[in-house]
Amino acid sequence: MTKTHLLFNTGIGQQKPNSIRNKELSCPFCDRDQLNDILAVDGSIILLKNKYPVLENTYQTVLIETDQCDGELSTYPDEHLFKLIRFGLTHWLEMTQTGEFQSVIFFKNHGPLSGGTIAHPHMQIIGLQEINYKEKVEARDFDGIVIDEKNGTVFSISTAPRVGFYEFNVKLADIMDITAFAKYIQIAAHYLLHAFPFKCSSYNLFFYELDGHIYAKIIPRFITTPLFIGYFIPQVPNNMEWMKSDIQEKYFRK
Repeated sequence: MTKTHLLFNTGIGQQKPNSIRNKELSCPFCDRDQLNDILAVDGSIILLKNKYPVLENTYQTVLIETDQCDGELSTYPDEHLFKLIRFGLTHWLEMTQTGEFQSVIFFKNHGPLSGGTIAHPHMQIIGLQEINYKEKVEARDFDGIVIDEKNGTVFSISTAPRVGFYEFNVKLADIMDITAFAKYIQIAAHYLLHAFPFKCSSYNLFFYELDGHIYAKIIPRFITTPLFIGYFIPQVPNNMEWMKSDIQEKYFRK
């Protein structure tokens, strides 16, 4: 029988530090000399095994994005941004290609409503032994109104959002050239945090591999609509053309 749910180990979960809620907590990612089970390093970027593997039947890793605790993906210099996205994609795909997992997920939480617990910028790459996330993903999840396109890499606002309201998609054209892909992700994050018409402090970034293509989806996080919680019915806003123009004006017509 196909597995559809992950088991969360509440005993381990209770031990996890939460520097988002507790601002006085010492950041576990800043004291780099105390980090264990390091898997790969590229300058200030570190991939290591998750010290608190709360998800059963998985292999959990954490990707520490920078040594700057107050850093944020939306403001990284291009050199670091490109290095980070290349590093993450490489290790995500390498874990996928081992064949040890049903699927491998790669994502980022930012902000108090994102589901994360550590404020220091990081992502997660998790091998799922019993669940194939692709069974719940469709190509139409990444259809949208095109905001910009460069060398085949496409940045859009979703017209069929998975959760509802505003979701930004980026479709990668060439794995050997991730610069536009990374910049579009950064622009989406920056727009949400600094120029979105609704006050937004949190977002999620998800990566997907589907039908030979790589996608990213950037989703602002608010209180989730009850129509989605109760019935899995997403809602689509009626101002997406305006938002497309707003982003083009702010980021592409300077």
